[in-house]
Amino acid sequence: MVNKQTKTMAKVKPGWDGFSLKPKREMPEGLWIACPSCQNMLYKKSVEENLDICPECSHHFRIDGRKRIRQLADDGSFEEMGAELVSSDPLGFSAAGKNYAERIRSFSEKGQNEAILVGKAFIRGRGVMLSVMDFSFLGGSMGMVVGEKFCLAVEKAIEESLPLVVVSASGGARMHEGVVSLGQMAKTSAALARFDESRGLFISVLTDPTTGGVTASFAMLGDIIIAEPRALIGFAGPRTIYETIKIELPEGFQRSEFLLEHGFIDMIVHRRDLRSEIGRLIDYCGK
Repeated sequence: MVNKQTKTMAKVKPGWDGFSLKPKREMPEGLWIACPSCQNMLYKKSVEENLDICPECSHHFRIDGRKRIRQLADDGSFEEMGAELVSSDPLGFSAAGKNYAERIRSFSEKGQNEAILVGKAFIRGRGVMLSVMDFSFLGGSMGMVVGEKFCLAVEKAIEESLPLVVVSASGGARMHEGVVSLGQMAKTSAALARFDESRGLFISVLTDPTTGGVTASFAMLGDIIIAEPRALIGFAGPRTIYETIKIELPEGFQRSEFLLEHGFIDMIVHRRDLRSEIGRLIDYCGK
């Protein structure tokens, strides 16, 4: 005859110690992120509250264009221009089973029209024309619309006698548009030549990464060139250089600190100090 205690024990699913084990609670996805520099696991909300900077090693995470504007511009001051401009598909480009037009359309459905945002804004009370690249849109690549919007910002800066602040984050020219994309290098550089003739102030901010045709054109033409710490800045990447000339590059080559040491940029500014430094530079240059 089975007693009551035996019946009770029979209903309990035994664990390692003879007692029931509660099922493990699943950790919600997206709460933690790994720092690519120090490898620490970080609470995502804490990182975002710290301007998307690792609290352990100060690694500057990549951020999208809208977030960059929120961090730089005074609250509610950004007035976007050229938002209606959308890329066409001059080559009928297709790769990996998805054509270029479909990729552009998929970004538009998410509220992203292009890899650059331009408009008038205030930074610590100083009026500026602000142009911010968005690496999350096709790697921040420069196509026809990026060039057109950039030139629009330059012309408005000339018209209203405003300093031009450009934040670059790009993989370079957009291969989907072929030579049309490469033409934007000359187009944006010519626009900046006109801006220089008008004696305008151009502050160029280089973030991780700033590479390819963007580096070879407007990004390196600033009157003052600022970079964030440890940002990758260059034309061709280290792997491409090695495969071409079979030379191992120095440690830290194409990082902000290396470029500062060799005179390619003027200063490295931590993200938390970027707003105040831009405001100081505008005051110093009398704009």
